[in-house]
Amino acid sequence: MKKKIILFLSLCLLSAAVYALAAGDASDPLASLSYLNGTFTSKVNTQVDEKLDASDAALLSGSGADPAGSGSVATDWAECRLKSGDTLVGQTGTSVLLLAGSGSVTFGSGAVVDVTTGSAVTSGSPLTVNHRYLTAEDTTATFTVTSKTAVLDYQGPYSFTYSSAVDYNAMAGALKTLHLFQGSFTGYGQGYDLEVAPTRLQALIMFIRVLGEEDAALAWSGSTPFTDIAAGTQAAQYVGYAYEKGYTNGFTATTFRPSQTITAQQYVEFMLRALGYSSNANTDLTSTFDNAVLYGVLTAGERSQLTGGTFLRADLVYVSYYALDVVEASSGQLLSQVLQEKGVFTSTELSAAQAMVTSSRIW
Repeated sequence: MKKKIILFLSLCLLSAAVYALAAGDASDPLASLSYLNGTFTSKVNTQVDEKLDASDAALLSGSGADPAGSGSVATDWAECRLKSGDTLVGQTGTSVLLLAGSGSVTFGSGAVVDVTTGSAVTSGSPLTVNHRYLTAEDTTATFTVTSKTAVLDYQGPYSFTYSSAVDYNAMAGALKTLHLFQGSFTGYGQGYDLEVAPTRLQALIMFIRVLGEEDAALAWSGSTPFTDIAAGTQAAQYVGYAYEKGYTNGFTATTFRPSQTITAQQYVEFMLRALGYSSNANTDLTSTFDNAVLYGVLTAGERSQLTGGTFLRADLVYVSYYALDVVEASSGQLLSQVLQEKGVFTSTELSAAQAMVTSSRIW
């Protein structure tokens, strides 16, 4: 395990050295090759060795705890999904890679190096996506999530603290448990892609699932008038089914624009239609948020939040999750009850999903 970490640190430091233009020490804004491969490497390797030895000793003694009280040590790269305000605290040798979302790093003393650019960062600096950050010797650094959600890779000593912010990640997991949310083919963050804006096609698929009609959609065969929907694909089935049922008219008579992003207003309108409080005939969305608050799809606080900023897949998950607690107009039952009766999920799955979400709703 020690050899793996030492090799990784050496590779990171050599990569950083490519960008080094001047000699210097830890106070230089750009770390030099001699410093990175000399003093810095020696101290980091020594302290990582000490950390691993202490961790191994704790495991052998049966305590399982980190004697330094800083948490655990990830000997290989590990991945986590975090929410706003969550932190990862790293010590000497900790590497962090932000894969999605936004965050910042703070530290009282010592140094944190952006290995991708070979430069030392200042405390309070924002993290750049796909840049690797290395915690220097005698440094404790706190990496904090500043977006609604984020995906981090990390290696080395670490500990986590968790905020009481809205847990969009848990809601995505809950909806997945209920077969209402599957994510994408993105190779990290469980494919949830909560940090990006949803497309028209993704929103339509969620709408069909909330209706409890996904099986019918995937059994559909036929053709659509939309030239930007490839025939014979699942996208064609979802869009063709929705078009035939009158759920969508497309963007124009011949285009659907599946990759175009959707607004909060448009998605909330979809939820109102799924619950029976609106229909495809409604093309004026100026009263959509008012109606959503009136029928309990949104709270006043949620409406306020959705009117500003970019509508993300995290928001889509949030709106969809709480729509399950809204009474459907035609049946007088909660949407969750309607979907259970349609066989979309079981009561056991619903209980498991609800247990996953412990954060408070936005009022």
